[in-house]
Amino acid sequence: MTNWPLTIGVTAGGMVGLGVFLVVRELLPATPALGPALRRLHQPPGSHPAAPAGHRLEWLTGLARWLRPPHQQLALLGRTPEQYALSLLLSALIGLASPTLLSITFAATGVGMPVAVPVLGSLGLALVCAWLAHRAVLTKAEAARAEFRAAVCTYLDLVALQLSAAHGPVQSLERAAEVCDGWVFDRIRESLRLAQLQMHSPWDELRDLADRIGIPELGDVGAIMRSSGSEGAQVHETLRSRADSLRDQIRTDNLARAEGVTGRLDIPGALLVFVLLGFATYPFVARL
Repeated sequence: MTNWPLTIGVTAGGMVGLGVFLVVRELLPATPALGPALRRLHQPPGSHPAAPAGHRLEWLTGLARWLRPPHQQLALLGRTPEQYALSLLLSALIGLASPTLLSITFAATGVGMPVAVPVLGSLGLALVCAWLAHRAVLTKAEAARAEFRAAVCTYLDLVALQLSAAHGPVQSLERAAEVCDGWVFDRIRESLRLAQLQMHSPWDELRDLADRIGIPELGDVGAIMRSSGSEGAQVHETLRSRADSLRDQIRTDNLARAEGVTGRLDIPGALLVFVLLGFATYPFVARL
């Protein structure tokens, strides 16, 4: 005779043990693959870094190419087109499955509905969920772009200070990037380190990064420092003035955004006035 409580307990314990093993294995640092690391370090100038082979499925490549993802926004967020396609696909599947599960629940309780309702609802909700996932990427990229531009202002001032301290152009770029923490300066340090390993000019590498992620202000740093490195020009005042103009531009953009939000807040206020007016005039209209 089978002892069902013992069988269920052993099975549940085995599943818990397997889950703990998988979690511990994912938390332990994995040995980096030497081949992909060397290929990333020896890419030609201007090329996009390839995604690791272990984190990319071949069938997602064609789907990502068909979806035409926003490459600059994804590069700014540190995501690959395959990850973007997978997020849209998962969101669409969730939207596709939700009305079906709801219709099954209604059918189990005895409430019937036409077949067209879950079918059309699934297709519509799948499109809506995919669009929301796309908008989430654009919104996060817009916030990341604003943060990157603000960090570039600080980087301009730091590079100018390093130049004023009689450091060379390359050393000023590297020392200024080492001062602050954050994901923005991590990206800058990564580009400068890549330029050093590939024996490229750091300002050219910064310009390539600016073109790849859509931050022209970072390309201005490379353009200014290129004149310092090739012509020996004293550019610390130019860097400071560029930082001041960028701050003024960011301040103007923030004020315009605040005015837009304030203008949108006037709409609920106007609707509230009409509602109050309706409540005030309803007794007189009802007596007529």
